[in-house]
Amino acid sequence: MRIIVLSDTHQYYRNFETIVLRHPDADMFIHLGDGESEYQLLCRNMPEVADKFRYIKGNCDYGSEAPLTQTIDLMPGHRVFATHGHRYRVNSTLDYLEQAALEEGCDIALYGHTHVSQCTYENGIYVMNPGSASCPRDGNPPSYGILDVSSAGVMTNVVFLETTTRF
Repeated sequence: MRIIVLSDTHQYYRNFETIVLRHPDADMFIHLGDGESEYQLLCRNMPEVADKFRYIKGNCDYGSEAPLTQTIDLMPGHRVFATHGHRYRVNSTLDYLEQAALEEGCDIALYGHTHVSQCTYENGIYVMNPGSASCPRDGNPPSYGILDVSSAGVMTNVVFLETTTRF
């Protein structure tokens, strides 16, 4: 199963659309927040992929009715805890995020908010932050994540956009 994970698009629709168009065969897309307006626009422009999306509310998604977290069953033995991260103090520690994932019985935790890409394996949990698809804060180009899950295991990768356009 291939899942494309992105976060913090902050009204830069073109990068969001580029990422989706690069992965027409993805099984699922998860947007970790701070991009609800472009998420809604993408679903209107590309209704054929709308049912593959999960959206999590970010701290800049004012008035959103999207959930703050989602727990997603992928296949036996693999479960995702997805959140934007601002309610779990991810700017300073991943401890609260990892604890929440463990409490939900998840072996994968996805978060955004920091605009800094990261893939780690901590305390039995694969942790991924895809960075920001619009305005990264780590000196790297805009990025997104690819999460591959199979009976053989879990693989997390961050992909950097070579060319980007900001609007």
